[in-house]
Amino acid sequence: MLKIKDYVKAESLGQAYELNQKKANRIIGGMLWMKMSDAQIQTAIDLSGLGLDQIEETDEEFSIGCMTTLRQLELHEGLNTYTNGAVRESVRHIVGVQFRNLATIGGSIFGRYGFSDVLTCFMGLDAYVELYKGGIVTLEAFADMPKDNDILVRVIVKKKAQRCVYLSHRNTKTDFPVIACMVSLQENAGKVVIGARPGKAMALHLSGEQMKILNSADVSETCVKKIAEEISADVPTDSNIRASAQYRSHLIRVLVRRAIMQLVKEGGCE
Repeated sequence: MLKIKDYVKAESLGQAYELNQKKANRIIGGMLWMKMSDAQIQTAIDLSGLGLDQIEETDEEFSIGCMTTLRQLELHEGLNTYTNGAVRESVRHIVGVQFRNLATIGGSIFGRYGFSDVLTCFMGLDAYVELYKGGIVTLEAFADMPKDNDILVRVIVKKKAQRCVYLSHRNTKTDFPVIACMVSLQENAGKVVIGARPGKAMALHLSGEQMKILNSADVSETCVKKIAEEISADVPTDSNIRASAQYRSHLIRVLVRRAIMQLVKEGGCE
């Protein structure tokens, strides 16, 4: 059973950061995974009064506060128009609407969970995290950083001319993904992110030769299948109760091929 001794609604990020330096204290968001633990928390630190629950859009970027819920991501017209619905697709299978009304992007990203659809999706974009002390770093770099007591303030997505697709495979509709896949293509660059390996998401950048094939006028499904096989070979997988490593590797080949073919048919490499 989760036990909390004290509760503080932070009046500033500075106050929250100082409190969070004590090992027994904890930042709380939606508390959807935390409440299922047996943790003993001295002071629960609530950021809900700091105005970090909004998605702000400019001509250059989206700025998403750490307390923004997954349901807000799912419903945000601008973000989903920009990502061709990839953000909505990445969260719509997560348990249910009630759950998504509580779960926050900050908790999803900061936790760097292996099963995280949200981390997989945003790693496929030109995304950054703003940390209170650590400043702004790319999401790819953040995913590889050791966990510490900093505070994730917001997620920043830079707007670029790109097309993207998010796909996942689940054993049941609201279960964790067996494999998650995000593919984004620009004119001369491409990125594939694979999550639920079952380790945390990892990004692979398409080579110049692979992009040359995808940009050719007569790109075939055979060529795309070969690229998917090359990507699968570079992604380590493992087994757990949901699937074997071999099955996950097979799913990577299938989902990457489907995603790239969808983008090619839509003109996503142009």
